[in-house]
Amino acid sequence: MRTALIIAVCSCLSIVAGPSLKAASRLKELVSIEGVRDNQLVGYGLVVGLNGTGDRRQTMFSAQSLTNMLQRMGVTVNPASITVKNTAAVMVTGSLPPFAQPGLKIDVTASSIGDANNLQGGLLVLTSLKGADGQVYAIAQGSIVTGGFVAGRGGAVQTLNHPTAGRIPEGASVERAAPSPDLSSRLKLQLRDMDFTTASRIATALNQKFAPYSPIARADNGRTISVSIPTEWANRMADFVSSLENVRVESDRPSRVVINERTGTIVLGKLVHVAPVAIMHGNLSVEVQTTLQVSQPGPLSQGTTQVVPQDKVAATEERARNVMLKEGATVEDLVRALNAVRTTPRDIIAILQSLRAAGALDCEVEVI
Repeated sequence: MRTALIIAVCSCLSIVAGPSLKAASRLKELVSIEGVRDNQLVGYGLVVGLNGTGDRRQTMFSAQSLTNMLQRMGVTVNPASITVKNTAAVMVTGSLPPFAQPGLKIDVTASSIGDANNLQGGLLVLTSLKGADGQVYAIAQGSIVTGGFVAGRGGAVQTLNHPTAGRIPEGASVERAAPSPDLSSRLKLQLRDMDFTTASRIATALNQKFAPYSPIARADNGRTISVSIPTEWANRMADFVSSLENVRVESDRPSRVVINERTGTIVLGKLVHVAPVAIMHGNLSVEVQTTLQVSQPGPLSQGTTQVVPQDKVAATEERARNVMLKEGATVEDLVRALNAVRTTPRDIIAILQSLRAAGALDCEVEVI
């Protein structure tokens, strides 16, 4: 616990000791373009070629799927009369990137949905991948690469990582163009972290760069910024978006304290201010001990052995440690004061929560 405290304190001191002005960030780190996003794809398929590690009799739908596939190939088989341990039913998932065109290769992931215990060495048979609208956007097929394995037999089995899910690099081919927004006349920028000040700064920076006399950008709210395409950039949309993404803006963030009680880590930003306050903190420990004493009767007596519990209670209380913070106290002052009295991370967490409850800490306290 002492190590976690030192790490947190050093982080805070390094933040406070840094430059007074934050470095401006590129717009591509702060916003995304509305509509330019990935589209999730999903499909149901069969993996064949497994070494006896496929689905068992308990998974009926894998046998039914196999017989349906064989029937389409001209082979009629009763699903109730076959047991194929080299086949496994899987769900295939992938992401269709924005502006994807037919012929593009994308990675997909195959995950067992039956009782197969290993997909290592399997081959995914031709599988259609559909979007949320039910349309087929890609076709997947290929060998599965798992990040683990199962070795051994009977009671001596060693499993590494997760062998029931695997990845097929470039295993799917796009068959239908991805839904894409119309960027010919207007863009909508979406802030990743909602903030009205940052949205206003972005609109101002874009107007200064592209149209100082006729504004093209307007902050609709704390999340979105509307941008009209200038006339001179109308036929060069990619160039305009590239120039837009490289505009630098100084973002604004609310003051926040992040607490991870499981690891004892505390992160405080330099904008956190502490009101004048006195902190008194001490520990009270109560120890209860129970010992059992056995009473034996004398020889040839009619008595019985008795067990008598003896309870002992001891209470110790440490002297309260006093920390005084004056007007204008900063995070650096708070951290140095708490470190000087050798406060543990759990004590600091309790102190910060008490400061927030007392209204002496002007920030958001987030516990993760």
